[in-house]
Amino acid sequence: MTSHFSRLIVVVSCFVLSYSVAVAQKKIRIACVGNSITYGSGIENREQNSYPSQLQNLLGSSYDVLNFGVSGRTVLRQPGNSYMATPAYKEALESSPDLVFIKLGTNDSRLPYRLQIDSFATDYKTLIRSFKVLPTNPRIVLLLPVASFLTDTTRQTDQAIIKLIMPRIRQIAFEEKCELIDLHSLFVDHPELFPDKLHPNSSGATIIAKRLYETINAQEENGFDFFPKIKAAYTVSSFYGYDCADFSFEGRACKVVKPRRPAKDLPWIWRARFWGHEPQTDIALLDRGFHVVYCDVAELFGNAQAVTIWNHFYAFAQQAGLAKKVALEGLSRGGVYAYNWAAENPEKVACVYVDAPVLDLKSWPGGKGQGKGSPSDWEIFKKDFGLTTDEQAMAFKGNPMDKVADIVKGHYPLLHVVGDADDLVLLSENTAPFEQKVRESGGDIQVIHKPGIGHHPHSLPNPTPIVEFILKATTKRQ
Repeated sequence: MTSHFSRLIVVVSCFVLSYSVAVAQKKIRIACVGNSITYGSGIENREQNSYPSQLQNLLGSSYDVLNFGVSGRTVLRQPGNSYMATPAYKEALESSPDLVFIKLGTNDSRLPYRLQIDSFATDYKTLIRSFKVLPTNPRIVLLLPVASFLTDTTRQTDQAIIKLIMPRIRQIAFEEKCELIDLHSLFVDHPELFPDKLHPNSSGATIIAKRLYETINAQEENGFDFFPKIKAAYTVSSFYGYDCADFSFEGRACKVVKPRRPAKDLPWIWRARFWGHEPQTDIALLDRGFHVVYCDVAELFGNAQAVTIWNHFYAFAQQAGLAKKVALEGLSRGGVYAYNWAAENPEKVACVYVDAPVLDLKSWPGGKGQGKGSPSDWEIFKKDFGLTTDEQAMAFKGNPMDKVADIVKGHYPLLHVVGDADDLVLLSENTAPFEQKVRESGGDIQVIHKPGIGHHPHSLPNPTPIVEFILKATTKRQ
């Protein structure tokens, strides 16, 4: 009896050990679906240097990254060069993937394929759904095409990609609830990475691989959904492929855009003004799991009423579960809103990013320095703060410029992006003296200058420096 029992223990132990080893050795399979850029065309030693191969090296032996790229292929099933007609497509389906990256659309932007662009969404959805029904229930991530530097308008020009392809992929992501990664903005200022003006070299492939690696390794807050926390009636629309809820809060128009996979600790960025203008930073943060919010307090110029409404909205965001510290974003006059709230709520701020910011209302809209100002907005400003004369307005001390001591006490980092040729919100009357005061007070400020650029365009075509600043600040302070 004892002998049989001992043999049984040995058998069970071996089974458990074998099962444990098998589980431990199960690799996560990643299918990289795409065209020649995925395949690695034009890259020396593409077997080692294509972005799927570089991603494999980054991830290590716990992953199998499979390259199913086929040169010249389209999403479109007609006229006859479809990715879905290739053996690689069938192999991708049969690979039992746990994760699928789809990077297609570049070739659909060229002639003659763009003549059939109305079929693009239907065909792309067919492709997506063919992976969705697999027994592995794979995670599906859509990659926006990289930039193109071709000038031949019959080919895959950047304008065609921007106008014909990217909006359609974003809408498809919204309707199919797929994740997105904006690769396009990562390359718009790097033509040197495209030897033939269309295909990135191995260094460009490295950028793609690192961005995908970042997505795979991102920590998430599972099961969180902001929208059920909204007590008012709301409507949902697409914000560049993400779900955006529009609702009213204390009589003010508000928006919350939620990511597909919320990042751990639920970081968020709060835009102060001009919703949707130059949205590349907001989009990049959504790709990384941030929520993006907006509470319209125009046109109150950051007065006590605006700060109070924002205090209440912040409390609402806290009740919903977002991180205690928020990244503030202010474009132009939005700088006044962001800084005036931050000065009164230092413990709630992770960082402040402002772009061509108004920091002294005497400069704009007052026009009391070298700029032309805005007489109509100057009158609104005076009314907002209960000022009846220009003399009272000139003695006003409620500007961010006047609150540097309070801002610096918050110990949150500041980033300004400014055009050196701005003749509306003059650098010399706003960011330059503000920066000097912050530095003299021991504050942490970084200024990115855009030589020869005026008040517009805001932001950066490639928002990476802004995004990295915000990621560093929120990671450190969550």
